[in-house]
Amino acid sequence: MSEETSEPGRDAVLHAVSSAVLAVTRHLSVREVLQVIVRSAARLLDARYAALGVPDDQGAFAEFVAEGITDEQWEAIGPTPRQHGMLGAMLREGTPVRLADIRRDPRFEWWPRAHPVLKDFLGVPIQDGEEVLGIIFLSNKKTPGGFTEADEDLLTMFAAHAAIALTNARLYERGRELTVVEERTRMARDLHDSVSQKLFSLRLTARAAASLMRSDPERAAREIDQVERMAGEALAELRAVIVELRPAELDRHGLVETLRKHADLLDRLHPTSVTFTFDGDPPGDLPALAEIAVFRVAQEALHNALRHACATSVAVRVSHDPPRLVLEVSDDGMGFDEAGGRGLGLASMNDRAEAAGGSLTVVSRPGHGTMIRLEVPA
Repeated sequence: MSEETSEPGRDAVLHAVSSAVLAVTRHLSVREVLQVIVRSAARLLDARYAALGVPDDQGAFAEFVAEGITDEQWEAIGPTPRQHGMLGAMLREGTPVRLADIRRDPRFEWWPRAHPVLKDFLGVPIQDGEEVLGIIFLSNKKTPGGFTEADEDLLTMFAAHAAIALTNARLYERGRELTVVEERTRMARDLHDSVSQKLFSLRLTARAAASLMRSDPERAAREIDQVERMAGEALAELRAVIVELRPAELDRHGLVETLRKHADLLDRLHPTSVTFTFDGDPPGDLPALAEIAVFRVAQEALHNALRHACATSVAVRVSHDPPRLVLEVSDDGMGFDEAGGRGLGLASMNDRAEAAGGSLTVVSRPGHGTMIRLEVPA
C-alpha cells in the first residue's frame, strides 16, 4: 500500500470492518452479515456495484448478496449465478483479480440479458487459511480511472477481516441452533410435565362432574367450575410454550430472509404472483414475540390470499424504521365486507399483534382486494 494512502485507507478499512463485526454482535444472520460486508466494501471503494458469494457443493452459491441492484432487477436477472466464468475462476485460483474491463478477459463468459453491464472489476477471495469461504468483488468505480493497486490492497485487507466476521457469524448461528435444540427439548419436557398433567386432572374432574349430575347437582356444578378453571390454566400454559417455539428458519436465516424464501417458494408453487420487498437496515435484535408475530401473520395472510381471495398477485412488504417494523400483505383478490365480521384467521392475527405489543390493521372491500398491516416495536 502506498505511503500517502496508508493511514486514511487503514482507517476506512477499520471502520468498515467494525460494521461487519458489530453485525455479528447484533445477532444478525449470516446473510445479514454478508449484506453489511458488501455494503461497507462498496462504500469504502466507491463502487457502483458490489457482490459477495459463498459457494456450495453443487456448483452454485449457498448465499449471494449484492449492492447496487434493485429487487426488480434481481427478479429480471433470474436465479443466482453458478460457479462459472470469472466467479468460478476466482474460486479455483484463490487470487485477487483486477481488470480494466472484465468483458475482455478470457475467463469471462456471459451474463443474463437483464444483468447490469460491468466494466472495471476488482475481486478478492475471502479465505480462512487455505479454504476459500467466498469471493467479494466490485465493479464500475464511480470515480474515473478504475480500480487501483491501492484499492486492491484495501479490499484484500478488508476481505481478511471479513473472513473473521463471516466465520464468527457462522459459529454464532450454529451455537444459536444448538441452544434452540436444547430449548425445544426443555419446552417439550415442560409441556409433558405441566400441560399433560393438567389435562389428565381435567379429564378426571369432568368425569366426576358427569357422575354427580343427578345425585348431587350442586357439587357437580362446583366440579364444572373446577373444569373451567383448569382448562383456562392449561390453555395459558400451552400458549406460553407455543409462543416460545420459534420457527427454525428464523434462527438460520433471520426474519427478512425467511420471509423472502417463503414468498419465493409460494411464488413457484402457485399460479398467483407472490413478491417480497424490504426497506431499511436489517432488523437485528428484534424481540422474539415481535419476530414470531410478523412471520406467523405473514404466513396466515398469504394463506388467506392464495386460498380464498382468488388473487392474481400478492405483495409482501417489510420496512424497518426504528423503533418500529411494519409488515404489509396486499392482494388484488375479491376482498370482503369488513362489516360482516372476521374469521378465525384474522382473530388469530390480531391476538399475535397484541401479544407482541403491536397493532393490526385490515383494509378490504368486495372486489377491491385486501391489505393487512402489522406494526410491531423493533
